[in-house]
Amino acid sequence: QVHVVESGGGLVQAGGSLRLSCAASGSIFNINAMGWYRQAPGKQRELVASITSDTSTNYADSVKGRFTISRDNAKNTVYLQMNSLKPEDTAVYYCHAAARTILLNYLDVWGQGTLVTVSS
Repeated sequence: QVHVVESGGGLVQAGGSLRLSCAASGSIFNINAMGWYRQAPGKQRELVASITSDTSTNYADSVKGRFTISRDNAKNTVYLQMNSLKPEDTAVYYCHAAARTILLNYLDVWGQGTLVTVSS
């Protein structure tokens, strides 16, 4: 089994910053892509940012220039630095990992989510 645990959400004023962290643990052989998704009330879950094992990144247009994704492969951890936050960034943020287990099975692993609330 592989698990991911997010941390770092909270309440922040518009224009402020937050940093989310997500650590993967368990029977990990390696992790290819890791990423952050978010789901606002009444909306579908959407990709915020993703990063591959060779640090290629992808961002939603709505966060480009404000959010930065990074990872520490040695710690199986991914980070999301969120700057210039806007009220429309308010959502539950979910960590995702595309993991390969020590049994060489491929798993899509999701975290429980962490709430980010941006007040105007």
